[in-house]
Amino acid sequence: MAYKKLSEQVMELSNAQRSDTFVKLFQEAVRQGKFDGAYLPERFTMPKQYTRRGSDDTYQRDTREMLFDCTPEFETWFEETNRSLAAPRRGGNIKPSMEAVESGLVDFKSLVEETRRKMQASYEKGQALGKGRAKTTRTTKTKKK
Repeated sequence: MAYKKLSEQVMELSNAQRSDTFVKLFQEAVRQGKFDGAYLPERFTMPKQYTRRGSDDTYQRDTREMLFDCTPEFETWFEETNRSLAAPRRGGNIKPSMEAVESGLVDFKSLVEETRRKMQASYEKGQALGKGRAKTTRTTKTKKK
């Protein structure tokens, strides 16, 4: 049997910035019994660089070391996982701004429709709240007589 440390496997990732996600997926796979792994008493530093909000400082995190059985099943799982983590992540939605609309990144017509839908929902919610309050005040006044 060939045993390998999680820290060694993390170094083989195509995209080191996804090492935190890989460790979570790895631990989940061990928990589900897809392959065998065991915690070791030591810790290792993951290669991912984190940045603090509002600052240019970067830092790294440590995680528990694990020892696992490097089977053909694991190799297959690793190849698939590594491929999915290496794929560039689709960024979040583009925030609506004048520049985004002018450059065509955001469709103005769909932005207008979304705004109208939100305004209508807000209006209807306010009307419903008003009607609900009107009913409760009327019924409480009639009960007091």
